[in-house]
Amino acid sequence: MNEMSWPPQVPPPPPSPVPPPMPVAFSGKRGEFFDLAKRGAALELVTLGFYRFWLLTDIRRHLWSNTLVDGDAAEYTGRGKELLIGFLVALAILVPIYLGYFLIGLEAEHYQAFASIPLIAFFYLFGQFAIYRARRYRLTRTVWRGVRFWMTGSGWLYALQASLWGLLMILTLGLILPWRAAALERYKMRHSHYGDLQGSFEGRGWEFFKRGWWLWLLTPIALYISPIAPFVYAGYKAIEWRWWLSGIRFGGVHVESSLPKSALIGLYWKVIGWMALLGLVFAVYLALCAVLVASMSGAGLMEFFKTPESMRSIPLLVLAGLGYLVFAMALNVVMRVYLTRDLWVTVLGSVNISGIEAAANVAARGDLANALGEGFADGLDVGGF
Repeated sequence: MNEMSWPPQVPPPPPSPVPPPMPVAFSGKRGEFFDLAKRGAALELVTLGFYRFWLLTDIRRHLWSNTLVDGDAAEYTGRGKELLIGFLVALAILVPIYLGYFLIGLEAEHYQAFASIPLIAFFYLFGQFAIYRARRYRLTRTVWRGVRFWMTGSGWLYALQASLWGLLMILTLGLILPWRAAALERYKMRHSHYGDLQGSFEGRGWEFFKRGWWLWLLTPIALYISPIAPFVYAGYKAIEWRWWLSGIRFGGVHVESSLPKSALIGLYWKVIGWMALLGLVFAVYLALCAVLVASMSGAGLMEFFKTPESMRSIPLLVLAGLGYLVFAMALNVVMRVYLTRDLWVTVLGSVNISGIEAAANVAARGDLANALGEGFADGLDVGGF
């Protein structure tokens, strides 16, 4: 009889009760975004800047729809018309304030000097209110798996807190910035929701400071040695992004980031390089325009600029103005490609999400917020993306 031996049967390991963290993916193509930014910049030029509301909406829609979490893309439901209306309403409120300050300045210079302090304080407070309400608008226009994000809380209470922290920033020469960022983010996240999941923020000011304390030492040096400044700022932004993302919670959903300190340096130097190249091209263009206008006047270049009429030359001013608009348009394209799209992709590449199963059975909640806050943020030039 042949003896047969069987290997011992080892039961398979039980499945892990906790799924591993999953990365966030981005599926958008750089060329598509470049075409979007290029076309939008041209339309901004034609419409004297008013197309920016639709361009901003298209950019957000592109980034949101190509950001994949657990295989599903986000959706941005905002509209350019909403942003335009919010901006016009904000102008109707802000312009009389600017006009009143201007009239005070005409009345008496010492009144203008006295009024500048409360005016600056008012606009700082109002700017913080606008930042909060703009975030609320963007959040309520963000949908994932058919469920909307939304936000509660008081924009004025947030603005008051931000202003008090701003005073402490002045008194501490900026050293308290990490604790300010943590406190304000806790307020914003505490009032942020995904369906019936409430947000929270676990980041601490000491963690932020511990990661970037050396930046506070380098900042005064960077103010005097300008080539150091891009390294310092890029390092600060990378630390801030990693700290902020790693503190985000929605119920049992945790976000973690592994963004290196050096991840953004290349992006900022590319922007600086493009700015220098475009500035050189613009300078050459101005020189050629001057030569052309001088030759049309029948005088030599040096003789033309010695006359006072050269600075009032309509053809030269028109050509210089057109060149400047094209220069500004090209700069906008560069900034949007590198510091919006590429920065978005770089940061997303460092993100992992744990506990995504907690978002599987979320009930829809929350109402849409109006775009007035976004309009205020645009009018005061304090809006984030």
